[in-house]
Amino acid sequence: MSSRDREYMTLALRLAAKGRGSTSPNPMVGALVVTRGRIVGQGSHRKAGGPHAEVIALSQAGSRAKGGTLYVTLEPCSHLKKRTPPCVPLVMASGVRRVVVAMVDPNPQVKGNGVAQLTRAGIRVDVGCCEAEATQLNQAYLHWVKTGRPFTILKAGMTLDGQIATASGESQWITDEVSRQQAHRLRADVDAILVGIGTVLRDNPQLTARVTDDPPRTTGRQPLRIVVDSRLRIPLKAKVLEHQQTAHTLIATTAAASARKVERLRKRGIDVLVLPKAGGHVNLPVLWARLGQLGVTTVLVEGGSDLNAAVLQAGLPQRLMCYVAPLLLGGQDAKGLFGGRSPRRLRSAVPLKNVRIEPVGRDMLIQADFETQ
Repeated sequence: MSSRDREYMTLALRLAAKGRGSTSPNPMVGALVVTRGRIVGQGSHRKAGGPHAEVIALSQAGSRAKGGTLYVTLEPCSHLKKRTPPCVPLVMASGVRRVVVAMVDPNPQVKGNGVAQLTRAGIRVDVGCCEAEATQLNQAYLHWVKTGRPFTILKAGMTLDGQIATASGESQWITDEVSRQQAHRLRADVDAILVGIGTVLRDNPQLTARVTDDPPRTTGRQPLRIVVDSRLRIPLKAKVLEHQQTAHTLIATTAAASARKVERLRKRGIDVLVLPKAGGHVNLPVLWARLGQLGVTTVLVEGGSDLNAAVLQAGLPQRLMCYVAPLLLGGQDAKGLFGGRSPRRLRSAVPLKNVRIEPVGRDMLIQADFETQ
């Protein structure tokens, strides 16, 4: 494939990225139609149930697509979905002579079938242009399809010596306003935010995405709010139970919960999942599998040290994001990023890879991927 192919596919990837935070459980997809060196159609998938990128681009191109090339960041679908028809027949009817695909869709219902159908129809198909970039863009979708569980980001604000709260539990605010605004934009991009009951009892958070512009505004799409609460201790006046019309809440509990309280919460429109126990607490791998079945492709964990440790021990996170403030708390009684017991030997330490560091306001953002995931 030529450098020109890469240029057009890069544009298609930029179009795809416009759907960030709104296409789940579908992937982000962008498409371009190029005829005789001119872009005659372009589109991006913006919302699950809405038209696909190829449909928009080809509709815009109309008859000008004949003899041209379709650039698409993910293999066109070949199966009938619940709300949208397959794209392959439309591509074949458009008259394009060539289709350039960044990557094959790992969804078992597609997985090469779209490419095969186009090839059988006599259309030249080239796969792999900007594949690494396309894979990175839809990392969460790919993980969800392959594992059945949501891509998990463990996020925290902490001091330079790794503390997320004082000995008394005070944590607001370790990081500065710039870091917190970036964290709210991250919330707007994920499907769900997850905390433990300790965070709710201590901080009474709203767990909504509040992205401040000028003037201030609140994002239209709010992530699912998830509270892990084994004994259902959540107060009925907790902020996370408010505004269910715009920001829905799900509580994961166990059989130790009061059946009466479960019913009261459900009558208020709050989903309550009664899940098996593991060590007296909610079985987190079972919860993650259930979330995957519900179409949750990304989870942002904003828990305290105990929940962070449990999520880490269960091998659930794929990415770590730490906003590190230029502060020191000191002492052994402050709350560290991870609770529980430390391993006795260094060989038991959790390995990280792809470490990235960038300044955010007065703080530093450290990102890394978990090696074992």
